[in-house]
Amino acid sequence: MAEKEATVYIVDVGRSMGECHNGRPVTDLDWAMRYVWDRITTTIATGRKTATLGVVALRTDDTVNDLEGDPNFANISVLLGLGQALMPDVRKLRESIKPSHTNKGDAVSSIVIAMQMIITFCKKLKYKRKIVLVTNGSGVMSGDGLDQITEKIKEDNMELVIIGADFDDLEYGIKEEDKDSRKAENEALLRKLAEDCDGVFGTLQQAITELELPRIKVTKSMPSFKGFLQLGNSNDYDTAVRIPVERYFRTYVAKPPSASSFVLRSGASAGQEESGSSATVTAPGASQPSEENTLTAVRMSRTYQIKDDSAPGGKGDVERDDLAKGYEYGRTAVHISQIDENITTLETFAGLELIGFVQKNKYDRYLHMSNTNVIIPQRANDKAALALSSFIHALFEVESYAVARLVTKEAKPPFMVLLAPSIEPDYECLIETQLPFAEDVRSYRFPPLDKVVTVSGKVVTEHRNLPSHSLQDAMSKYVESMDLEYKNDDGELVNTLPIEYSYSPLLHRIESAVRHRAVYPKDPVLDPSDRLTKFAEPVEEMVNKSQPYLQKLMTIADVKKVPPKTKGRKRQREAEKPLSGLDVDALLNQEPKRAKLSPENAIPEFKQLLSRADSVEVILDAVKQMAGIIENLIRHSLGDANYDRVIEGLGTMRDELVDYEEPAAYNDFLRKLKEKILGEELGGDRKELWWLIRRKKLGLIDKEMSERSEVEAKEAKEFLSSSE
Repeated sequence: MAEKEATVYIVDVGRSMGECHNGRPVTDLDWAMRYVWDRITTTIATGRKTATLGVVALRTDDTVNDLEGDPNFANISVLLGLGQALMPDVRKLRESIKPSHTNKGDAVSSIVIAMQMIITFCKKLKYKRKIVLVTNGSGVMSGDGLDQITEKIKEDNMELVIIGADFDDLEYGIKEEDKDSRKAENEALLRKLAEDCDGVFGTLQQAITELELPRIKVTKSMPSFKGFLQLGNSNDYDTAVRIPVERYFRTYVAKPPSASSFVLRSGASAGQEESGSSATVTAPGASQPSEENTLTAVRMSRTYQIKDDSAPGGKGDVERDDLAKGYEYGRTAVHISQIDENITTLETFAGLELIGFVQKNKYDRYLHMSNTNVIIPQRANDKAALALSSFIHALFEVESYAVARLVTKEAKPPFMVLLAPSIEPDYECLIETQLPFAEDVRSYRFPPLDKVVTVSGKVVTEHRNLPSHSLQDAMSKYVESMDLEYKNDDGELVNTLPIEYSYSPLLHRIESAVRHRAVYPKDPVLDPSDRLTKFAEPVEEMVNKSQPYLQKLMTIADVKKVPPKTKGRKRQREAEKPLSGLDVDALLNQEPKRAKLSPENAIPEFKQLLSRADSVEVILDAVKQMAGIIENLIRHSLGDANYDRVIEGLGTMRDELVDYEEPAAYNDFLRKLKEKILGEELGGDRKELWWLIRRKKLGLIDKEMSERSEVEAKEAKEFLSSSE
């Protein structure tokens, strides 16, 4: 179970926090809130009710706290009481945390307020208690009673973190020149308080810089199996070995947060079910609809229907309980009743049974079928720890692995696992991974890489499809030059890709984007941090080191750059001349050109007319004729009878006009066609056809598809998605 937490953030909102200092383009408050918002949103993202937090504002215009009658606690306001924070609280805080019009307020007194909040909320319960003060050190601070405050913080095991804008930190390399005398005194006072409390005192610059370092979530692993590692049947033999063990994850995939489907809130009341197959419910944590709280969750419901001639529409509804499970056998569904299906279920009992042993050098690592787990002895069981340790050392001494049959729970299907010994100076365990069954193994046959066997059976070792010895040597040297570890000028070994600093871009990028959008819903998502993209490209030193080997490899392999394929140049392309010298197109062009397209064979004739076009006017005329044919197909279509021909014609027009670099002709036609379809000018309601056009993505030609287009990608997307 996760540890309970109670954290109070004290934010200095005095008038001086609304000013910019030391050449920064943002105010001290906005700069400080980057850190505070990151910590708050990270806590909210966990969704834990035991991760509570509160927010206190220092140097506010008014006073809102339990000790507001005491003048020593004036200009301190509690903006958010201790408890689980949700998105509505973030919106409330975003509106409340703004620079005030006063510099009055004692930072030490605000720490006392935070202490009282934690003591009242946590009582004597076990909590991880923390106070975070973010300030620029301005204003008047009183040092009275610091000894009592320090004693109480230590007595209640509270952690005090004080972070200041432009506070001096010689270890980090920050020192503010020409510092105000009052700020210097306040900074010394806060530093002494933090050090006496065994807390943390630092500069805001370091805290902001460390925000770019992705934080790895440490999860408390739960056992996926508790049982016995056994050799032999203990029910029949007294000599059977049974060792109580537990199984935990050793490696597990960290997945990014998943998205949920929401819809815009309609006029109906939240939570009211609609007549369709879905209903809307109020989003968690939402109160009354507002400008930013207009989304509701989607709840899906399923209905099952069968063919029923007596029912309206030829289909009747059936209940899920009336359904029977069937297995597809060829083109037939074979039904097996629940009673008969129980016979096919394999009766298993939880356990880890040893099957045999295999030599370490005879096992191939590519046979791994899963993530790895660790097998450790039962906790607080010394006899089990001694027995498992003996088994681990025995495997290690004979350089062998154990093969076992694992059933994690009763009635679960069994699978084979490999058990490998792992011995560390202060830790011993068995590493377990799943082994494949015969059906999991895929055997593929490939031709040999070092020889060519001809049809007659002759073996050729030198061939144009085989690498030469010089090419293999150049490739080997190039691969060796890309070693991630190298020695620098001082002779020290440098690892260019340390595993502990290589973070998942997918995971941390989505998490940071969600946290930023939660606080600033209308601002664009920030660019990823440099730490996250550090390994997107190889290290410059390694590239420079391997460059000579790459050049030599390219020379030996005779590597040549392939020119990019040119699109949309049909109109400027010269016609290929036949080897016979007889120009068939010229002979055909001597006859009168067919300037009119027939509706029965419109697509081939459209392509032929474009291929013979010698001017833009001919192309536009062909487009005009094709547009008329398509509109007539729509107008005289009985239902959706001609829709497939219309879609094919539109697709041909779009592709050909991209190649002939005339996107404007297609875009103008499609705009008019959309107006006529939605305006029911082509034989009635044809909105289903527009849905098909959207489904086939036959929208406007944008600049990404053709350089001659004047339509932006965003405009093309909006045109295709809108139904107006």
